[in-house]
Amino acid sequence: MACFLVSAAEAAVVTVVKKKAEKKEKLQETSGEVSKHAIPLSRKLSWLTSMLWGGVILLLLEHVWHGEVVPWFPFLTAMEDKSEAITMLKEMATVGVCMAVAITVIWFIMCRVAESVVRKNAEDVAKEQ
Repeated sequence: MACFLVSAAEAAVVTVVKKKAEKKEKLQETSGEVSKHAIPLSRKLSWLTSMLWGGVILLLLEHVWHGEVVPWFPFLTAMEDKSEAITMLKEMATVGVCMAVAITVIWFIMCRVAESVVRKNAEDVAKEQ
């Protein structure tokens, strides 16, 4: 019903954090500081925001297709009836949170793999020289 709202909230927060990380990285660049990480945090957060916003858009379209989201107030058909609203909140607390956590865990694993690949490539280049 509204499980996509949990991921949308996480995506909004991560988008703000990404913007702050980008500003911090630009300040570090101008001051001459070198980051110890091969992949900047802002790029990693960009991956997460892409994954989250992509999932939100797909789920929103699916919910519109099934008539659970409508273009008039209250936008969610489950909000019209109190018993349905309780069911919707339970779904958000279970399905929505599980989806958001799963996406974040997959992103975390993806970042670890990407860092190890970059580190291995850097070691191979150093060996060749």
